[in-house]
Amino acid sequence: MVGSGAPRPSGRELLVNAGLAFAQVWAAAPASLLAYLVATAISAGAPVLVAWLTKNILDGVAAGVAFGDLVSGAVTLAVAGAAVAVVPQVSRYLTGQIERASSLYSTERLYRAVGRFIGLGRFEDPESLDRLRLADNSTRAPAMAVNSGLLVVGGALTVTGFVVTLVVVSPVMTAIVLASSIPVLIAELALSRRRGAMEWQIGPAERREFFYSSLLTEVNAAKEVRLYGLSDFLRGRMLTERHVSDSARRAMDLRETWTQGGLSLLGAAVVGGGLIWAIRAAAQGEISVGDVSLFIGGVMGVQSAVGGLISGFAEAHNQLLMFDHYRRIVDSEPDLPVPARPRPTPTMRQGIELRDVWFRYSDNHPWALRGISVHIPHGRAVGLVGRNGAGKSTLVKLLCRFYDPTQGAIYWDGIDLREFDPDTLRRKLAGVFQDYMEYDLTASENIGIGDLDGLEDGNRIVTAARRAGIHDKLITLPHGYRTLLSRLFMSEADKDDAETGVVVSGGQWQRLALARALFRDRPDLMILDEPTSGLDAEAETRIHEQIRRHRAGRTSLLISHRMSSIRDADHIVVLDEGALAEQGQHDELMARGGIYAGLFRMQAAGYNDADADADAATEQIQAIQPQDGAHPGLPARP
Repeated sequence: MVGSGAPRPSGRELLVNAGLAFAQVWAAAPASLLAYLVATAISAGAPVLVAWLTKNILDGVAAGVAFGDLVSGAVTLAVAGAAVAVVPQVSRYLTGQIERASSLYSTERLYRAVGRFIGLGRFEDPESLDRLRLADNSTRAPAMAVNSGLLVVGGALTVTGFVVTLVVVSPVMTAIVLASSIPVLIAELALSRRRGAMEWQIGPAERREFFYSSLLTEVNAAKEVRLYGLSDFLRGRMLTERHVSDSARRAMDLRETWTQGGLSLLGAAVVGGGLIWAIRAAAQGEISVGDVSLFIGGVMGVQSAVGGLISGFAEAHNQLLMFDHYRRIVDSEPDLPVPARPRPTPTMRQGIELRDVWFRYSDNHPWALRGISVHIPHGRAVGLVGRNGAGKSTLVKLLCRFYDPTQGAIYWDGIDLREFDPDTLRRKLAGVFQDYMEYDLTASENIGIGDLDGLEDGNRIVTAARRAGIHDKLITLPHGYRTLLSRLFMSEADKDDAETGVVVSGGQWQRLALARALFRDRPDLMILDEPTSGLDAEAETRIHEQIRRHRAGRTSLLISHRMSSIRDADHIVVLDEGALAEQGQHDELMARGGIYAGLFRMQAAGYNDADADADAATEQIQAIQPQDGAHPGLPARP
């Protein structure tokens, strides 16, 4: 049984997978695959030819045939033996070529399919992430499945040749040899199914192990890990997950050892019994010396070929199970519905309206938004306020159409967002997210990817950087805007050379994220989700002034826990536990004395207390320092 939630492919689906895998390999490397088919045919026929030539030569020697009459057979035997020795080496090279070409082709198709994921649902679902991980690990599966399938075909051809050979010597012994192969086939297939199920079942443990190992090695977590002494704790969690996966693999390995060991003993018993029969039959004159050689070669050849055939079949079966994860990703339906003929996304003239919007992430989750009805007028700035968990980030995801409302709808100039092509819609948006990205790219690229059409437009990039207040920092970097903002790609030899890449501060990364949003030319809607949360008060004031000028006359949604950055919005919306609590202008909401007024006054009181404490401290300092401000560290207040 494949792990929880993972549908086990039927026999018919596996056959379909086999056909798709072969077609994919053929598309990736047709010449190499054709050559490999020829090599497989030679590898299958050569051992049978060697066995017959050996029989004829031995019978000729025993019958006193002249040396000259045996030379041609000996030369043919030598050529066949050379083929047996050389063709596997050629096949190994061709296999490598096929795997590389097929893996590249498969990887391109997989990530093209991942790029077609419209929303975030599959990236926020653990089971989907497990399948994606297995699919990523399965990019070589088509080539390996085809290779294993051809081993099966080659093994079948070899077995057929040797069976015909053995029938000539003894039909009864042939039946015994073939019968002994049936348990091997059944056992190997069962092991293959169990291994496929195990790989799926240990997926969550391996994902958690990777998570803990990342925390132990990534620079973003290094400070807290060391400050709070978390290294031993996280290492323990990581090793616990490793023990879970190792235990499952150990049990699987043990099962395979016992099963295959027993099958090997069965094979040895068949060979031993056959050899005793052949010696007795030869001693009684029932078969010739050449027949003994042919029989021994036939038995060994059948067992070897059957073993290879079964092993290839089991491996092909396992690879097709893995390929099934890949196929389900590549062939998956869109995670959000896309109209067959989407409507053009018009330049905004009226605004955006949420009508009775309800949303939850699944039927097992609580409602994140409950009956939200809000209008964001064109050309106006709307502030979004609420405590943590109020639904602000969820509302942003819906506006970007990363999810669709569970109930209700969102309208753009009166048209449901679901009627637009998502890519076209998103080209009309720009945004800074609270969990902004830090790309291991150059400074210029970190800004320019906000609008790929302008990636090489240096003037636009500098303008966006100036608006975000990061230009002065970037021009001081070793290579200016072309400096790599990462130490990830450094080599050991140049790890101390700053020109190989630099690391900037969190506040500077946030300015880069803001510059990336401002780089997008005149978006219809700007979404600014905590755009200055990592900046000091002075920098925040300057950036907000730049943002005000930039968004003048544009439709924008402002989200911040700092109420001072929201108060000048044209309209303020307050969410509470997923519901619309109140809305209006700053003065109206303050007069109403509701949630907004409470949050604003609470924050303002904090600032006032801090100012009072600062004034008191300054007065104490002034009482003990020269009044002319001569103290080098503490100038007098004006």
